[in-house]
Amino acid sequence: MQGNSQQQAYDRGITIFSPDGRLYQVEYAREAVSRGTASVGVRTPDGVVLGAVRRVRSPLMERSSVEKLHKADDHVGIASAGHVADARQLIDFARRRAQTERLRYDEAIPIETLTKSVTDHIQQYTQTGGARPFGVALLVGGISDGEPRLFETDPSGTPYEWQATAVGGDREAIQSVLEEGYSEDLDLEEGIGLALRGLAATNDELSADGVEIATIDAETESFETVSTETVEEHLAEIGGESDE
Repeated sequence: MQGNSQQQAYDRGITIFSPDGRLYQVEYAREAVSRGTASVGVRTPDGVVLGAVRRVRSPLMERSSVEKLHKADDHVGIASAGHVADARQLIDFARRRAQTERLRYDEAIPIETLTKSVTDHIQQYTQTGGARPFGVALLVGGISDGEPRLFETDPSGTPYEWQATAVGGDREAIQSVLEEGYSEDLDLEEGIGLALRGLAATNDELSADGVEIATIDAETESFETVSTETVEEHLAEIGGESDE
């Protein structure tokens, strides 16, 4: 009983390390991320692809109201997995940070700088009493000086850079598909196909209406949502490969 009460004390204390060096609330935040629908990111020489599954709880719900991909600036896109409300707070923070950079220096914010600003903000909530960690992970993709960059944020406030990765539910299965299919010479269309193959690997009934795909093109440095028709074409190709 004494051991359980001691663990509960560390469990409730957001800013207190357990004797084995763990912050339980941060671990619970990671668990919240793993229970969210998956998002993927793929970096290619031609740009960055972001994709996400949209979970619609009822046929009466408007699909367009379920947002998993967000434009943070002309050259930056963000995908989320975990608590949607937490994601919106962090995305608003990222947008303000990007706007400040343009107003202050008249230039686009570098992707790494933006990501580290967001993770610094996240980290503050792991050592502040009376608050809780953000229960969300983000994929921040964009173009810096003509070079595509892709970063992941963690509820602990740690940034990671990737060539291709996934966050959210079934991450390990999706990551296996990405690792198997990734090549450094993929073009943007092939990046879209790889992202969809990753999402389809854990969702047998994936449809164009149930997924969001966006790209940030290296040449134009612009965030663009991929049309439903294009997504349908890629899913048809994936279905054909599966049949073979």
